[in-house]
Amino acid sequence: MIAYLLGKRMHFDWKIVAMTVVSTLLLIFDRYHNLTSYKYLDRVFLYLVIPILLIVILFREHPREYGMALGDWKRGLTYTVIGILVMTPIIYFLGRGNTAMKEYYERFLEGLPWTTFLDLIGWEFIFRGWLLFGYSRKFGVEALWLQAVPFAVAHISKPEIETLSTIFGGFAFGWVAWQTRSFVWPFLIHWYIASFVIIVAAGSLG
Repeated sequence: MIAYLLGKRMHFDWKIVAMTVVSTLLLIFDRYHNLTSYKYLDRVFLYLVIPILLIVILFREHPREYGMALGDWKRGLTYTVIGILVMTPIIYFLGRGNTAMKEYYERFLEGLPWTTFLDLIGWEFIFRGWLLFGYSRKFGVEALWLQAVPFAVAHISKPEIETLSTIFGGFAFGWVAWQTRSFVWPFLIHWYIASFVIIVAAGSLG
């Protein structure tokens, strides 16, 4: 019966299945295990190296098809500057004096900005590169919301005010990637936001 259902009535896109299952397993592994003493190094391997290897070896495609390119760099630079200008005052006023955010983020102050760079480059690629552009082939623009869901779920355990915003933040990052055909620009915006959040939450700006 199972073979009949799978073989006759259900026609799965094997790449969609592979991306969904592998990305989920990587997120779970990251939550429960460490490869090294440095989580940000683990995430480069889990979220950047492994997806690229699968794209090249298993999918037999080029990573640029999944946003690994500068894309529309002029639009990307514009969105990056706008994103920084918009988010800076929001982060400053929401993060200052927030006890929950201070308790969570002050431990990450050491090593900035390179720790956030390494932590987020793979994080952005798996969501705004691999999943977004992979899902878009089958689901079109709906991929913007589909990639935002696991992104939001992966934030559970972080401060509530941040986690509540991530479904919309994930969509916004995805929209930037969609418009520029590149994961680079949402990565740069996210890198700035994460670094500034840590600085503000830790009270380093007074």
